[in-house]
Amino acid sequence: MTGTGPCDTPRVEGAVDVVALGESMVAFLPTRPGRLADVPSFDRSIGGAESNVACALAAAGHSARWVSRVGADGFGDHLLDAVGGWGVDVSAVRRDPARPTGLYFRTAGDRGTDAHEVAYYRAGSAASVMGVANVDLDAVRACRVLHLSGITAALSADCLGLLRELTAPRPGRPLVSFDVNHRPGLWPDAAGPGVLLELARGADIVFVGEDEAHGVWGVTGGPEQVRELLPEPEVLVVKEGARGATLFHGDAPGVFQPALAVDVVATTGAGDAFAAGFLSATLRGLPDRPRLRHGHLWAAAALTTPGDLAVPPARDTADRLAAVGDGTWGRLRLGPGWTQADPRAEEEVRTP
Repeated sequence: MTGTGPCDTPRVEGAVDVVALGESMVAFLPTRPGRLADVPSFDRSIGGAESNVACALAAAGHSARWVSRVGADGFGDHLLDAVGGWGVDVSAVRRDPARPTGLYFRTAGDRGTDAHEVAYYRAGSAASVMGVANVDLDAVRACRVLHLSGITAALSADCLGLLRELTAPRPGRPLVSFDVNHRPGLWPDAAGPGVLLELARGADIVFVGEDEAHGVWGVTGGPEQVRELLPEPEVLVVKEGARGATLFHGDAPGVFQPALAVDVVATTGAGDAFAAGFLSATLRGLPDRPRLRHGHLWAAAALTTPGDLAVPPARDTADRLAAVGDGTWGRLRLGPGWTQADPRAEEEVRTP
């Protein structure tokens, strides 16, 4: 990736803007707060870091394809219908008659609380055997941006081999976006940190949390030390939680943009929304600072809604807010429903 912001990957005949590859599961969300042992019923939803990114980008008008494997079962039907319902191309998702679609249950509380519980039923799932031999690599590579995450690498040796193939340098490779997404519970041994570092070094755009970099690689010196560890990616985004995010582009010094003040409803899916907003701005050729601001705005859309997925703000609203001065940006406070507000009144309504 070169220049100050445009997505320079050449357009290929029949290609989409973004391909997102990874496992998605049917999620069961409780109808009331409480322990999983006490909740009597659940509402069905979907969950998956990569498909979340594809759905958000499709909702914003980009062409997006999700590539994965699901079982030849009713839950696989639901995933295809739900992801496809966002406007995502699901034609490259393959069905596995011998393995089930993955499921998980979670409590209503946010992940950051001690009371939060998640129960995964994904071992042996159809997606866990994704590999070079059973995925349509032509459909995966027919895009301007290929979005991957470290979750997939942890699922099996076949999945790791697939990600190594997709992040290997080759002529005509699409721009590779990699979200580290370290999930300690998924790694069966101590290989995780080294594998994630290897894959991140092979990508063009990398997203990683500052706390995540500390937990997985022992980085303690802030975003600059993360960049020292990862000099290879053309673009590195270090997310600093509620404080903001720092973008490193080529050899230039880091560019920091503070996060927005948000009335948080739920944190689930905010990282995926940030990545989607950043990639949307990248596809549109926007410079570094607006790319970060679009990431924050899309994350705010997810933070102010209860589910894993949120409709991103309208493009004219997001562009307008991303262009405000630093003082106005720092005074914005976004709450539930802000993406449906009149964009002409947004600044006056949300800034003191």
